[in-house]
Amino acid sequence: MQYGLIGEKLGHSYSARIHAMLGDYDYRLYPMPPEEMRAHMRARDFLGLNVTIPYKKDVLPFCDALSEEVKRIGSANTLVNAGGVLTAYNTDIGGLLSLIERAGVQVRGKKAVILGSGGTSLTARAACETLGAREIVVVSRKGPVTYEALYRDHADAQALFNATPVGMYPNTGVSAVDIDRLSALEGVIDVIYNPDRTSLVLAAQKRGLRAAGGLWMLVMQACLANGKFFGADVDFARAGEIYAALRAERLNLVLVGMPGSGKTTLGKALAKKMRRPFVDCDAEIERVAGMSIPEIFRTRGEEAFRALESEVIERYGKESGQVIATGGGAPLRARNVTALRQNGMTLLVCRPLELLATDGRPLSAGGMETVRRLEAERAPAYSACADARVDNSDTVARAVDEALSAFRAFAAT
Repeated sequence: MQYGLIGEKLGHSYSARIHAMLGDYDYRLYPMPPEEMRAHMRARDFLGLNVTIPYKKDVLPFCDALSEEVKRIGSANTLVNAGGVLTAYNTDIGGLLSLIERAGVQVRGKKAVILGSGGTSLTARAACETLGAREIVVVSRKGPVTYEALYRDHADAQALFNATPVGMYPNTGVSAVDIDRLSALEGVIDVIYNPDRTSLVLAAQKRGLRAAGGLWMLVMQACLANGKFFGADVDFARAGEIYAALRAERLNLVLVGMPGSGKTTLGKALAKKMRRPFVDCDAEIERVAGMSIPEIFRTRGEEAFRALESEVIERYGKESGQVIATGGGAPLRARNVTALRQNGMTLLVCRPLELLATDGRPLSAGGMETVRRLEAERAPAYSACADARVDNSDTVARAVDEALSAFRAFAAT
């Protein structure tokens, strides 16, 4: 082994992909149980390692030297074996500090709350201390500050850090806290990077707060680890390129808009261009129900249709790297919007009302007056959930180019 990542379970790790973009060196994932980890550390048959859960503390007794960050935090995520000397570093804190700065979350002089008491919590605490937080409160289920105590005694928190796995794939759609009970909150950092935007981050952004998930931290800690491996300075421009490329690979491109606006046709063309799976939510609903959408409306009613729609959206919304076309009414339910935006860039497909197709569409079958009323009712929901818009009144090719340009720009943010 030359370089790699060790941990107990590494099924959803992006580390190998990031290091492949950083340089031409052999970097692999090595999931291993505790006894194998200990044998591996004793053998020292490697040049450099990254370390993840649950071994960030367990590797320390095997090291000859600890960096100042490791001494301070009490855990390591990067090991370098040079000249027979094994040195432990912590590049997580550098990655987190970079994420905080990039997100524009203010910590100096603020009251910061950290959710969780594990290794990542220690890193977050060190970052808050480095940035000069006025007060730091660590919240965990076992205390001494519990979640109920958070709402009772620390509702004046201004910066919030989630260092727990709550909301992580595949158990998405949940949040460790209700930020509506933290009225003084100004910024949120969630170290989770899958999904792209957890329910916590989406709730914070909806409130107009500065908020970000952990992908930038993941990329930066890897870039910093690469620097430790090879004694090189971090190329921040390259870090930005890797972040944008990795995010573009993972994000779904989600199409929303009026019935008949061409979401399915445009979605198929985009999926072909991007070489991605295409998910037509309406078609999937029909497959699950075993009948057409007009039949569902006629025999089961709209509420039954909406329930099926939400089930389909929640199933596909948590996955990555797809093009998803939604039904016209999907953004009317908040749960659908959260499910679609957690791993997706939401694109509003726009077409003049007189060009909208209405055949076979139960809610558009009453003529142009019905369509106008429907559009007026839905326009606020469409605008609220859209990350960008695309004009689909010209050729499909032109709409594809416009959509891809918007998608690439979003992925780089």
